Amino acid sequence: MNLMMLPRANSDFICSCCYAVIYVLVVWLISRVVLKVLSQSRGESMKTTVGVPPGNRSLPLIGETIQFIAAINSRDGVYDFVRVRRLRYGNCFKTNIFGQTHVFVSGPESAKMVLNNDSGKFTKRYINSIAQIIGDQSLLCASRHQHKLMRTRLNGLFSSASVSSFIRDFDEFTASTLRSWEQRGIVIVLDEALKITFKAICKMLISEENEDELERLQRDVSHVCEAMLALPFKLPWTRFYKGLQARKRIMDTLGKMINERRRGIKDHQEDFLKHLLTQEDKTCDDDHGTPLLTDDQIKDNILTMIIAGQDTTASAITWMVKYLHENQEVLNTVKAEQILLPKRNSPASYLTLEDLSDMPYASKVVKESLRIASIVTWLPRMALEDCQLEGYKIRKGWNVNVDARSIQFDPTLYNDPDKFLPARFDGESKPYSFLAFGAGPRTCLGLNMAKAMMLIFLHRLVTTYEWKVIDPDSSIEKWALFPRPKNGCPVHVTPIGNS
Repeated sequence: MNLMMLPRANSDFICSCCYAVIYVLVVWLISRVVLKVLSQSRGESMKTTVGVPPGNRSLPLIGETIQFIAAINSRDGVYDFVRVRRLRYGNCFKTNIFGQTHVFVSGPESAKMVLNNDSGKFTKRYINSIAQIIGDQSLLCASRHQHKLMRTRLNGLFSSASVSSFIRDFDEFTASTLRSWEQRGIVIVLDEALKITFKAICKMLISEENEDELERLQRDVSHVCEAMLALPFKLPWTRFYKGLQARKRIMDTLGKMINERRRGIKDHQEDFLKHLLTQEDKTCDDDHGTPLLTDDQIKDNILTMIIAGQDTTASAITWMVKYLHENQEVLNTVKAEQILLPKRNSPASYLTLEDLSDMPYASKVVKESLRIASIVTWLPRMALEDCQLEGYKIRKGWNVNVDARSIQFDPTLYNDPDKFLPARFDGESKPYSFLAFGAGPRTCLGLNMAKAMMLIFLHRLVTTYEWKVIDPDSSIEKWALFPRPKNGCPVHVTPIGNS
């Protein structure tokens, strides 16, 4: 059963366009009122635009929001909005989305300045719809100071011991799921990857293993993900409203779990939630008295980790399977490496952290898959003060987005960037040229777990089945925050030995 809610057809796009038109009309009426004031300051405005990045701000206030929404609903995905403008204006350009100025930069030096943020001139900021859906207490939306405090509390959750325990569980779930494929013949990789990653992440975070509860929770998470790039209209029939309602149900569920743990119900379960709540019983001995996480911070960050752990990883796994099918020489090489691993262990044993460390070529396959898929297409920040990037003036309050996909396809950084070549990672990557997990102080906390999930899935797949992609279409799923194949990558599988 496909637990993910599939995107609605063109009716959603039509509705979104109608909402956008209504929004434009309202903004137009308001803009008429202030038009005279704006025209009086035209001379001053002309001066202030000197030296800023090129671009087209389009309609007053609404900017290029309609074009942005159209890209989300296209077969090429939301990144096509950025790609078209980068080709038109260059590696640094500005636009206006949802009433805010956005600047996109795509050079390693600019990426270093923005992401490393030694000068303290930038902070993280997502578009309004994402921030409301994820929650303002999420690590993704926190200010620089708040992020540092929360990261200190969350860092211990990703220790080697935690990763080792997670690897065992994820391998068990993956092996069990793949065994069920034998009688099916054709499977949708994305659907299977979503189920495995969701189940493993929920067990790790909150020890939830009840199938009915997992299905209900996954359905709500799907609504949340679908709402992230929607127009922020809180009308009952809109994606955004449905996402907010789903978020509320998730928060209520997590709040109930927290209360039960505090009352001693299910407090025997070893998971991330227990770790966070156990900290309440310990004295803060650090020099700065790092505060405990509030209930809202715990709930927002558990939701964030569910989405990051499930959606991004499942999408990356799906693209990896597709790329390997398209590059049989790479597939044969990684298969030869993986087949050797089980000889050291009994057939019934599960992979360990040490096993994953002994997969050099598979690790390069994972990294190359992440580079080409570019699941996180850009990394959003906001300028806290006036500064310069790529020789252009950046104003305080502007959104500054590091175009990760453009950097990872830069021919000056990667030879033949459009080709799937894992061997390109035989050596060290150039600084700020590989941004799949971000960079600097906000580098993804769960990067080792994400890599582990991809390696485990890869190992189990290539040592269990021969497979063939039966629909090579690379169209992007509409309304997806993270790019993934619209068709989910259907494959025909044949057990090794029966082929």
